[in-house]
Amino acid sequence: MSSPDAHLVRATHARGVTTITLDSPHNRNALSHRLMTELLAALAEANADDRVRVIVLDHTGPAFCSGADLAETAAAAKSGQMPAALLGDVLGAVARSAKPVVAAVRGPARAGGLGLIAAADLAVCTAAATFAFSEVRLGVVPALISATVLPRLAPRAAAELYLTGDVFDGARAAAIGLVTATAPDDDVDAIVARWCDSLVRGAPASLATAKELLRRRAEPELDAELAYLSEISLRFFGSAEGREGVAAFREKRDAAWVPRPDEDGAAVADTP
Repeated sequence: MSSPDAHLVRATHARGVTTITLDSPHNRNALSHRLMTELLAALAEANADDRVRVIVLDHTGPAFCSGADLAETAAAAKSGQMPAALLGDVLGAVARSAKPVVAAVRGPARAGGLGLIAAADLAVCTAAATFAFSEVRLGVVPALISATVLPRLAPRAAAELYLTGDVFDGARAAAIGLVTATAPDDDVDAIVARWCDSLVRGAPASLATAKELLRRRAEPELDAELAYLSEISLRFFGSAEGREGVAAFREKRDAAWVPRPDEDGAAVADTP
């Protein structure tokens, strides 16, 4: 586990490219309040630096991002200060970045992590990476991430994956539009480098305006949408179902609403 003083987000710069690395492998780069605060600061610094032409979002450890920090969420349920409250700011900062953002996904991503990937302009994942909109299995909904995810996904795929919470692989992620490309592990760096080489050839103002056009086509009122979806997300995280779902996940058991067989083998639902 990292020390209390260790940074959870690191940034390095070389030849016009700033690489922002999620560095909290002990909890699979979960979206804690501290990690998101550091990520927002790194994004703001990169966007304010004229030397920076491209931002690469990378990670340490086997997982890209496991979504909300559920340990922090469970502790915050009583106070109402949910870490998910910051996620809208993070998604907005990535989506509205004047510099192109490239996501390098080298391992699993879940829930809020998928919103982060979708907010990036380009994303490549390894063939072994897995993904899931796991929210419904936790008694919450993929509300906030919908602002960046739904404009990317094929509608039928979105319905299937949002409602089932099933895990899918890198090939499916590329086929439905969540990522731009999938590649063998050894090829991810080469693809990121090729994209960065192309992006730095674009004029900064032209790239920024092209990004605005793409964003307006996908979601012309991003700020309003994020505010609306944030309210839904926080309401469900604070609900009875949300608290039970998070507790069940952390205790490695089925949630109370999952049907269980009775003594005769018939399925009965755990409902009031």
